[in-house]
Amino acid sequence: MFPPIDKKVEKILAVDDTPDNLFLLQTILEMEGYEVDLVSDGTTALKQVEQSPPDLILLDVMMPGLDGYEVTRRIRNHPFIDYIPVLLLTAFHDVSVVEGLDAGADDFIRKPFDQDELLARVRSLLRLKHSLDEQKKLFSQQEDFVSRLTHDLRTPLVAADRMLNLFQEERFCKISPDMKHAIAAMIRSNQNLLDMVNTLLEVHRLEAGKKTMQFESCDVCEIAAEVVQELNSLADEKEILLKVDVSQLDQQNQNDCIVLGDRLELRRVISNLVGNAIKFTDTGSINVSISTIPPSSIDKGQIKIEVEDTGYGISADDLPTLFERFRQGKNKRAGSGLGLHLSRRIVEFHGGTIEVASQLGEGSVFTVHLPRK
Repeated sequence: MFPPIDKKVEKILAVDDTPDNLFLLQTILEMEGYEVDLVSDGTTALKQVEQSPPDLILLDVMMPGLDGYEVTRRIRNHPFIDYIPVLLLTAFHDVSVVEGLDAGADDFIRKPFDQDELLARVRSLLRLKHSLDEQKKLFSQQEDFVSRLTHDLRTPLVAADRMLNLFQEERFCKISPDMKHAIAAMIRSNQNLLDMVNTLLEVHRLEAGKKTMQFESCDVCEIAAEVVQELNSLADEKEILLKVDVSQLDQQNQNDCIVLGDRLELRRVISNLVGNAIKFTDTGSINVSISTIPPSSIDKGQIKIEVEDTGYGISADDLPTLFERFRQGKNKRAGSGLGLHLSRRIVEFHGGTIEVASQLGEGSVFTVHLPRK
């Protein structure tokens, strides 16, 4: 026989400046098996919540000093207090209820309250609290798993890549042309897997708030030229024309291509878009064009980056979810489902937008808008 698992006793904080009301709440709640802490003012309640967070707060609206609305607002805006349901106790009607809900309260009950109604609302809010806590715990476990998995996968992949390159360079022994061809294929496959793991790691860091970006003045034209030069050999292998077009820019204005951003991350975005275009284009061309949008009453203008290809295109069914995490396109456009999601998150982090226009069989145009410096 396994020993019984002790059930956690839920802790409720009751806040009211009237001793009789506190005594009544304590009697009702303790009879139901809850642990109850009693506080008679808003300031003490905030200190109590900071020091020993309860599972639920029953909060009177009308109190001297900090009233129930202000206490609720401060709890909701506190950076180190996790979500705690707040049930407001009010003797007033619609106006006070609306103000309380706007302040961040989850529910309310009017005085004098019915005991059964009070307990039903308490149970409902505690179920909500447990559900959200469980979701947060599950999400944390998933993120921890992803982080550990990517780190553990990356180490042997990097080692394998180095070893395969040493074989390719004949550091150990002479190898036949057929073997060189086979090793080259292995290097590409290993690199693709390594890129996927690195992208997953970057997504995890960004979404977990663990990634910092170094903003500086960046020349988008220079970044695009570097990417095209780096990936041009892949385009040449497929006999695809890859070029950068800056003809729409003011050649006399050196700041026409300047944005404030993280150069490495902006390069990652452009590289991903151009790399995808090469991957999903068999014949024709890929054009990376850069232009500007004049300033308006709400911004200083924008830089527009377009990556246009003559590839497979994207089906209408895939377009709405193309930038979502782990979303893979159908037909020939299947992938890890991470690169475009990461690109969107990076662009949005820079205050920009990314969108796509495409028809199946007619190529695609990915457009990035970034705010001017």
